[in-house]
Amino acid sequence: MAQEKYDLVVLGGGISGYSAAIRAAQLDKKVAIVEKSQLGGTCLHNGCIPTKSFLKSADTYQLIQHAEDYGISTSTPTFNFQKVQERKQRIVASMYSGLQMLIKQKKIDVFNGTGRLLGPSIFSPQSGTVSVTYEDGQSELLTNDYVLIATGSSPATLPFLPIDHQRIVTSDDLLAMTTLPNSIAIIGAGVIGLEFASFFSQIGVEVHVIEAADKIRINDSEAVSQQLQQSLSKRGVTFHTGVALSEDNVKVTDDAVTFELDDTITADMALVAIGRRANIADIGLSNTEVVVTEQQTIETNDYMQTKAPHIYASGDVIGQLQLAHVGAKEGVIAVEHMFQQVPIAIDYALMPRCIYTTPEVAAIGLSAEAAKVQGYDVKTVKAAFQTNGKAMIMSPGTPEGFAELIVDQADGSIIGASLIGQNVTEQINELSVLQFLNGSALELGMATHAHPSMAELLMELGLKYEKQAIHL
Repeated sequence: MAQEKYDLVVLGGGISGYSAAIRAAQLDKKVAIVEKSQLGGTCLHNGCIPTKSFLKSADTYQLIQHAEDYGISTSTPTFNFQKVQERKQRIVASMYSGLQMLIKQKKIDVFNGTGRLLGPSIFSPQSGTVSVTYEDGQSELLTNDYVLIATGSSPATLPFLPIDHQRIVTSDDLLAMTTLPNSIAIIGAGVIGLEFASFFSQIGVEVHVIEAADKIRINDSEAVSQQLQQSLSKRGVTFHTGVALSEDNVKVTDDAVTFELDDTITADMALVAIGRRANIADIGLSNTEVVVTEQQTIETNDYMQTKAPHIYASGDVIGQLQLAHVGAKEGVIAVEHMFQQVPIAIDYALMPRCIYTTPEVAAIGLSAEAAKVQGYDVKTVKAAFQTNGKAMIMSPGTPEGFAELIVDQADGSIIGASLIGQNVTEQINELSVLQFLNGSALELGMATHAHPSMAELLMELGLKYEKQAIHL
């Protein structure tokens, strides 16, 4: 049994964990990552990157199908799912190789095993020594000054509908499938469910979305939610809302999954996409003072510090926004706080929230509804992308969607924005910078934007608030 001493040991090598490790290495700290699977975690291997690769292939397939709208004649395209999978895997492998090289360059030690926190012992007067257990049964101890728990999350499941990885599947299963189903039922109209609904509907798979709530609710915006549901419905997605599933109305056979709702739905498989649960089981939390909430997430302060001052947590395990870029930011803040770098506390309202459906959805800050509840006197300025020249150029027909700014009338500052349309997940970054700098609608409008560009619509909205818009 070996014993190492580190300034920081990170449990979990996903984007939150490795971002924290890299930041600590930049501060000349001795760092170790304990990861039982692969560096990169869910985002790289089973989340952000592979799903967006799928969606890009589906978008390209649709673009070719509409080539005539651009004045181009083509033969009928075919969707070769095997090659789509191969492309996805090439992208993941390339990024994985780059990440491994980066971790090596930063001289961060990686332990490929299962890490658990130990209580006080002869090796350390405080809890937090990490025991790493390997597949062969061997183990070693990593003593440390600080621990960051970044163990991520796993797909949540339904007790009456166990995952069998064939008929009842998770998003992980879909990313590894070798053949496409003819039909799929998606349980849950959250980000994961809607992205897969978008993907499958674009490539000709029959899609049903089953949602327990009475209506789809995306990024707290009623208007965006309605637009997205309308757009996906046009592409063939059938929505079933206000549906409470139970063992009485779902039947799984060797050949199909049947749902007895207002009508009977039969699908080749069912995706359970009802959210994700924090990976906090069997990591030794009971050996520490770390507090677990009723939602089974780890309680932290604004700087990711738990009740045990030397133990921090970041990413999906703390139950905030389960987004990769948010987890990365949390990990960096945690490290800067533990090593006295005086970081700025994270403001979750300033975190961009994106959905990579077609059309894309992006938001930041408060929706109009939420702002009014908080007592703001707001004005919403809104415009459709069909008024934008670049959007017209990019779209095969009339551009979908709109952008809206939520402006505080007390001082003209932008306190929120919602966008739905093509490439809005890129445009939201401009508003992220603007909000970080506490920018106003006038400042957004006065900044010259290239023509033609879709982001011009944001400039025009800033001017519209001041009654100075040229094209709106």
